[in-house]
Amino acid sequence: MHADLDAFYASVEQLDNPELRGKPVVVGGAAEGRGVVAAASYEARAFGVRSAMPMGKALRLCPDATRVSPRFDRYGEVSRAVMSIFKSVTPLVEPLSMDEAFLDVTGRHDEYGGAKGLAQYLKREVNSETGLTLSVGVGTNKTVAKIASDMDKPDGLVLVPPGAEARFLAPLPVRRLWGVGPKAEAVLMDAGFTLVGDIARATPERVAEAMGNRGQDLWEMANGRDERQVTTDHERKSIGSETTFPRDLPDGDELRSEIGRLVRDVAGGLQAREMLAKTVVLKLRYSYFKTITRQTSRPAPTNDTEEINAAAMGLLDAVARPEDRFRLIGVQCTNLSYDETQGGQLRLTPDR
Repeated sequence: MHADLDAFYASVEQLDNPELRGKPVVVGGAAEGRGVVAAASYEARAFGVRSAMPMGKALRLCPDATRVSPRFDRYGEVSRAVMSIFKSVTPLVEPLSMDEAFLDVTGRHDEYGGAKGLAQYLKREVNSETGLTLSVGVGTNKTVAKIASDMDKPDGLVLVPPGAEARFLAPLPVRRLWGVGPKAEAVLMDAGFTLVGDIARATPERVAEAMGNRGQDLWEMANGRDERQVTTDHERKSIGSETTFPRDLPDGDELRSEIGRLVRDVAGGLQAREMLAKTVVLKLRYSYFKTITRQTSRPAPTNDTEEINAAAMGLLDAVARPEDRFRLIGVQCTNLSYDETQGGQLRLTPDR
């Protein structure tokens, strides 16, 4: 299963402030300070507002929106409550960020009347405990479950039966596949692959002609196959996120807002797992494909968004030059430990 809280930050703000319910809400920094959107309610999304968008643009698209500064401590509190619900069902939980996780429920769903019954149980429990809505995708692997969870938002539940994976994926645009961003989408479409089914019907060799080493993996995913396992906390050595740009970027507001977005993802992943990191790593790939990494270690481990952001920006400041152009950036946190102040500990036995 892939379980995903709907418009998480904005939904928490609407939950805590009833005056915001049913109204457009954007969470993020002030437009005057070149802030970016961390999250947008569905009411704001109807006007075209999206996460990582400059706040000034978001407020021009939706002038009636209420801007709220992020409260990461509060989001972390809610996230921990939701992850506890997941772990009460299965110890095999892989948080991806504060608001989403994979769950391996093999052998557990019969207790709830089947996979659909278990998904409905999780949705009810999360809503009862937190007041938030949860969308769930159910399938035989990560690719299918992740895509399914996004198909009927908000408050969705989509189950893809065994054997129906390729048929479910075939009519979807290639952008839906894991790891296909704007640049990869453009390459695939130039090669004649518009839908996932186009990739599935081609030979792996033809997909590799367009996508190189990634071609085989994309062909497997398009055919509904994904062998990746759910990775639990005690197996994890690092938490990171990266993105490839549709065009090369210089150092500046756009690049730094993207780093800020990645930092929020990584910090959210740490907080959801009740973990701390001592080392922050910045990955940079230049326009001419050279890739470098730079890292810094702190005296004390942290999962604070602002502290991780300051470390990442400091690493960028140390290497970026005016003439540089970047095609990929990544932020990773390593040297992980559990946050004992939150009661986090290594789970060696299944939760009951």
